[in-house]
Amino acid sequence: MRKLYSLFILPLLIWTAGCAPSPDVVSENVGKKDHWPHAGITYEIFVQSFYDTDGDGIGDINGVTKNLDHVKDLNANAIWFMPIMPSPSYHKYDVTDYKDIHPDYGTLEDFKKLIEEAHEKDIRIVIDMIINHTSSEHPWFLEAKKGPENPYRDYYVWAGKDTIADHINKKKTTLDSDNIRQWHDPGQGDEFYYGFFTGNMPDLNFDNPEVRKEIYEIGRFWLEEMGVDGFRLDAAKHIYPDDRPEDNHAFWVEFREEMEKIKSDVYLVGEVYDMKEVVAPYLPGLPALFNFDFHYTLLESFEKEEGMLLAERQKEILDFYNEITDDFIDATFSSNHDQPRLLSSLKGNEEKARQAIAILMTMPGAPYLYYGEEIGMLGEKPDELIREPFLWDAKENDSGRATWIEPKFSTDETVTPLAIQKEDPSSKFNFYKEVTSLRANDEVLTLGSLELMEDEFDSAVMAYERHYDRQIYKVFHNIGESDVEFELNSGDFEIVYRHGDSKMDDNGKVKMGAYSSLVIK
Repeated sequence: MRKLYSLFILPLLIWTAGCAPSPDVVSENVGKKDHWPHAGITYEIFVQSFYDTDGDGIGDINGVTKNLDHVKDLNANAIWFMPIMPSPSYHKYDVTDYKDIHPDYGTLEDFKKLIEEAHEKDIRIVIDMIINHTSSEHPWFLEAKKGPENPYRDYYVWAGKDTIADHINKKKTTLDSDNIRQWHDPGQGDEFYYGFFTGNMPDLNFDNPEVRKEIYEIGRFWLEEMGVDGFRLDAAKHIYPDDRPEDNHAFWVEFREEMEKIKSDVYLVGEVYDMKEVVAPYLPGLPALFNFDFHYTLLESFEKEEGMLLAERQKEILDFYNEITDDFIDATFSSNHDQPRLLSSLKGNEEKARQAIAILMTMPGAPYLYYGEEIGMLGEKPDELIREPFLWDAKENDSGRATWIEPKFSTDETVTPLAIQKEDPSSKFNFYKEVTSLRANDEVLTLGSLELMEDEFDSAVMAYERHYDRQIYKVFHNIGESDVEFELNSGDFEIVYRHGDSKMDDNGKVKMGAYSSLVIK
């Protein structure tokens, strides 16, 4: 059974305008360099909805291979795949076989071919690793249900009816789990098993060293035999109960050590959804962590028209983590598979949605792009409707469009398909190409530190500096619906990038229209 005492010993960690593409991208930018993982761009794909090559209505691995150039068009250095392993659910976050590809998606050979071709194009491959729990249909759990004497029984967490009250508060119901009843009856006696998310996802018992060995072997398979470059670690905060955070931290340190024995430069990015003080102790094990504050504060900034809200909060977070370790990778994002799509969150305001990406690409961090955002896909909860099929071409011409779900938000009536957008210089897709290229080709925007300006501006103006190698860029975003004007101190300024109705005269006087951006050096 899962022990109530600490298995690991870990020292206390105190680380623990206009929409047309702008012509004003400075041509003297340094040649594009690959700064992944610390500052490169990663593109998130839900294979089921991406591209269907065999006509069964479900996207597949070969569909991704066929469209690797689309990933390159967005200047992405890596792909993060949502779960690809066999599973009984559409989302595949309940795994039944950790060393295979879901048959709807293809074969291990298909995946090897994808990795080879991706690597030839300098695209890394990161896969979702779901190890907090398995599927209730996993062979381990099917064995575990047979009784207390079964050797797999201790792979999971069990409590007797008379002791369950002692366990009930070990993990709290949080924003990432609305599952109130977290102890589940298998219908075979007086013992209950623990499933933080649902009864279909029983938690593994990481106090059992055999479980940890199984997990490390799974990691070895994907890194060594298949050749992936890293893992996105799902539900990283929930490996142990909430009253044992030190054991969570220690496990991920051990996990990282084991993975680095296999691949010294393995990339690990963790999903730890909480305040920075709670997140920080995970850094030694998970050097890359998703910045949920960035996503929510970005939306809050637009809603309140408070320009400095995001810049100040991001500065606070970066300073906090950088005091702990130089190894920190800030995985920023404007939307992902768990949140409503960006354009839907911004109530369909296209100008705000474009500027949001300009902000993401001119801030520090290692930004993630969610498939479909580049063509303006829409989506709101439930989750299936945030993961609708990508629109490659007009419906009558779109042989690769997935049809596994009838879309409610992203249809030909609401979203212009990619093929049509490619022909329109002012399209959302071409804007994404422009702003991701800006970032990929400019080391100041990619690697520079974040500094706040001492000058005071209109409350709707987000103003910050990026410092790198004795260069300073001043970045301005007017996130309000009214025009603003201000004057810079004397000096020689040159426009690096502008979006929307923003301009600067020879005397340093700046005029910015609604939802416009300006980068100068």
